[in-house]
Amino acid sequence: MFWKLLYRNAFRHKLRALLTVVGVAVAVLAFGLLSTLVDAWYAGVSAAAANRLVIRHAISLTFSLPIAYMEKIRAVDGVKAVSHMTWFGGVYIDRKNFFANFAVEPRSFLDLYPEFVLPEDQRSGFLKDRRGCVAGRGLAERFGWKVGDTVPLQGTIYPGDWPMTLRGVYQGRDKSTDENQLFFHWDYLNERLKERFPRRANQAGIFVIEIAHAEEAPAVAGAVDAVFKNSLAETLTETERAFQLGFVTMSEAILAAIRLVSLLIIGIIMAVVANTMIMSVRERMHEFAVFKTLGYGAFHLAGLILGESLVICAAGGALGIAGTFPVLRVLAGYVGNIFPVLDITPTTLGLDVLAAVLVALVAAAFPIRKVIAVRIVDALGRVG
Repeated sequence: MFWKLLYRNAFRHKLRALLTVVGVAVAVLAFGLLSTLVDAWYAGVSAAAANRLVIRHAISLTFSLPIAYMEKIRAVDGVKAVSHMTWFGGVYIDRKNFFANFAVEPRSFLDLYPEFVLPEDQRSGFLKDRRGCVAGRGLAERFGWKVGDTVPLQGTIYPGDWPMTLRGVYQGRDKSTDENQLFFHWDYLNERLKERFPRRANQAGIFVIEIAHAEEAPAVAGAVDAVFKNSLAETLTETERAFQLGFVTMSEAILAAIRLVSLLIIGIIMAVVANTMIMSVRERMHEFAVFKTLGYGAFHLAGLILGESLVICAAGGALGIAGTFPVLRVLAGYVGNIFPVLDITPTTLGLDVLAAVLVALVAAAFPIRKVIAVRIVDALGRVG
């Protein structure tokens, strides 16, 4: 009976209530999408392994390191495994078809990144084919690639046409694993560089090492950097998480703007719902005066108003959360190359629910205060 009363009162003016529900739904949907984008920005940080360290040039990532460093790094105490990767920066057919692509030492790279799950036959085919490559499932689906297809990349950093054969499609072991990358043999890149640009040959973008115990990271990092101290190419070794956070920090202003917009959206919808509740209470002041004469106290009246606010916000919140999933799928088609991992987390859903509840509580606060404070004679007289 009580819930029927709440529903009837909340939707007494159907058009006004419906518009308010839609407003809450849009706000919750926008809040959820923006929160998901922030999570996507940190996807690389979430996927970072605690026992992997990244070694780069001490000056900047734009500077490469001699491939000869690899054996010296391997000899450092605490280093369990080492591999290297080089940002290639190629595009597929058209410059708008941009995605992350790297030249790697295939065997050690795949061993170092077990989260890239590749069938054994495809792994074997990739290792044997010097011009072979592997791509993530998302990337293969995006362009309709199948194992055995030729993938012609156009170099930007390394000019020219770079045809390669797709030998495998990997899947991510975890939800945070990026399935929109392509990896190919560093030897293929290096051979071409020796012919065309000899000075750029025998270089690696970064080295990645695996250590036995994550707590040894500071000691191993210091030992690696000490080996190359005062050399022509000094190194900076940091955890994979710190390395990924470096990219996020560059976009801190954008992230702050997104968070601010999220808060503004919630603030605006609070005002909208509060206005709806104030109008509803004002129109029913005579009704609340009658409740008071019948002996209903402040607690009951507050529960009635808050309940109506919660009904409206719950309906809008549920609609907004339900709409987030299809909208995100559409959005992924446009920004999938920028945000490879777009996934609504339980935390985001929890924040959506919390936002809807918070809007309901704040929106009901002023009307509750007004109803409790008004005198019966004033309320009856105002109507009469």
